[in-house]
Amino acid sequence: MRTLKFRLGAFAALATLLAPSPPDLAREAISDHISPAAMAAVIHPKVGDWPTYSGNVDGNRFSPLARVNTGNVSSLGLAWIRPLPYSPLETTPLVLGGIMYVTGPNQIYALDAQTGGVIWNYSRPRSAPRTVAVDAAIGANRGVAVLGERLYFLTDNAHLICLQRITGALLWEVRLPPPDTAGTYGGTAAPLIAGQLVIVGVSGGDQGIRGFLDAYDPITGRRVWRFWTVPRPGDPTYGSWGGDPSPQGGPTWSIGSYEPATNTLYVGIGNPYPDTDGDQRPGDDLYTDSDVALDARSGRLRWYFQFTPHDLHDWDANQPLVLTDARFQGRTRKLLLHANRNGFFYVLDRTNGKLLQATPMVKRLNWATGIASNGRPILAPAAQTTPGGTKTCPAVRGATNWYSAAFDAATGLYYVMTVEDCTLYQKSQKGGDYYPLQDPRQPAMKVLRALRVDGGGIAWQLPLLGNPEQNYSGVLATAGGLVFFGETTGAFAAVAAATGRYLWHFDGNQQFKGSPMTYMVAGRQYVAIASGPNILSFTLH
Repeated sequence: MRTLKFRLGAFAALATLLAPSPPDLAREAISDHISPAAMAAVIHPKVGDWPTYSGNVDGNRFSPLARVNTGNVSSLGLAWIRPLPYSPLETTPLVLGGIMYVTGPNQIYALDAQTGGVIWNYSRPRSAPRTVAVDAAIGANRGVAVLGERLYFLTDNAHLICLQRITGALLWEVRLPPPDTAGTYGGTAAPLIAGQLVIVGVSGGDQGIRGFLDAYDPITGRRVWRFWTVPRPGDPTYGSWGGDPSPQGGPTWSIGSYEPATNTLYVGIGNPYPDTDGDQRPGDDLYTDSDVALDARSGRLRWYFQFTPHDLHDWDANQPLVLTDARFQGRTRKLLLHANRNGFFYVLDRTNGKLLQATPMVKRLNWATGIASNGRPILAPAAQTTPGGTKTCPAVRGATNWYSAAFDAATGLYYVMTVEDCTLYQKSQKGGDYYPLQDPRQPAMKVLRALRVDGGGIAWQLPLLGNPEQNYSGVLATAGGLVFFGETTGAFAAVAAATGRYLWHFDGNQQFKGSPMTYMVAGRQYVAIASGPNILSFTLH
């Protein structure tokens, strides 16, 4: 049973114009093509809008808004709070034209971005836990994509649905997993608009799926192409699995980035399966743990770069991919920035995937002594798992993870949440055994770090007290000279982007599993984040 609730609230005048009913409007108001204006609203957002997961398709999570800045952020206060029936939320809100869109598992809400009032909500029952991937079963969902009058969302069982974004009326639905596959696929990521297509991926790599990335026609829901991330016999990369008869893994559970000028889609690929035992897959296991660059129109591979060949530690490459043109080694270059779960910060030439720089971003890193010029890690003994267990750093959750990073061209700094921790990895065919290591002398710690893109050094760092597993907040950088983030203690905070100096915090006492964003309505700038079961929005007072 699916439910749709539509409320007038502050949008009474708008709702009157939309009469007589949401389904009728949905059929009448949507044209049969994607207008240039609709694409421009995503590719070149209007000042104050946040139309895609990272704010822009380049993945920078940097906002040009500066009305909240280093000089007045101390006056930032709570504007409104909207509780949703799930915790902890992982969504990043989207805002277009004063309407905010937020999600939970199999639920979408349209809110008045000035007041938090509900305009409409769409929901359906959640799938039975054993029928979908674990992350989807526990409720992970990170948001929606918007194009024109349509909104796109992945259900927990990896169905892509399209709603009329003003009313919430269901327009179409397609199933991603092949019909003859086991029910271990899931859907958790916010879709991405790229090349007039809706790009979506699947979760479930730790349950042995065969990963893929899909592109759909935004009007009809027709699948345009599919890119398989692991091969079958006869495929060019099949030999890289060293004889594995049926390679598994390679999920695509995080959003990628898109470059309109070249129509190139950049996506990080997940880990191979089994996680900690590579005996039946003794090769590099392509394209797992890689970034791939695809022609957005056709899905054809342009290049790939593998960070962790023959992964034994669940160090997928599903982290944010930041695209920027920046000064690097004396000249402006087209860069892809990737802080990887394996503990290294990579700078790639995004035109060809060549490695330009790889530097450690955490101190607890013992599986490799460095990265060679060809991009391959220089392995240390701790890189091998054993039946009895091997202490390896970073930990299984990684030196970072899916939570958002940000890049500020003015400071030249890349901001990322990192984790100092290790895990006892036990070789296992059942998917992976790993155990936390308790060392009171070196407790696990989350550290917000500002990394220099040119050189890879740490410009400043901010250790965050508390259990890192309680904090999956990403970061937001703004033209106001600020970096916003959730603290491990449950507070929401802002520091100076150039120095890391604390400027403001709000005691929320909730777990953060979403990343912050900012928007502007009626001349006022707001900063919003999901916190526990709530959407919090702040503005100057």
